[in-house]
Amino acid sequence: MMQNKSTEITVGMFVAAGIVALFMLAMKVSNFSEFNDDSGYQVTAEFENIGGLKVRSPVTMAGVRVGRVSDISLSSDTYNAVVTLSLYNNFDVIPTDTAASIYTAGLLGEQYIGLEAGAEEEFLQNGDVIDLTQPALVLEQVIGQFLFSKAEGDE
Repeated sequence: MMQNKSTEITVGMFVAAGIVALFMLAMKVSNFSEFNDDSGYQVTAEFENIGGLKVRSPVTMAGVRVGRVSDISLSSDTYNAVVTLSLYNNFDVIPTDTAASIYTAGLLGEQYIGLEAGAEEEFLQNGDVIDLTQPALVLEQVIGQFLFSKAEGDE
């Protein structure tokens, strides 16, 4: 009887550990574990087209994650997308003439913002604007332009 009870306790602890492991895996995959609005400083960038970019998408520089997209809105003046980037505090030496581009991870993967450092000696501060931007490459537009150019070439 005593051995039966200890076996049940051991199995229960194993199941609880499995549930905790699955929860941690789900949080890691969904990127909620790295989400915190309090740390870092915010800069904005204006894009003509953001494609499928979403809030919490990564911001990278040379392949290293330096922040996240914290907000996306529409400018009422230019009708462009205004993207707010929340950059981590330990990356506070990013030049002011940095360029921001929207890339796709893989052929059909998620979209992210890639920063390419400039040569200025002044660094981005909270509230600054990144002026040099490149919009997302929309696959449907590229295919449409290719087909249109082929159709004109056949005439």
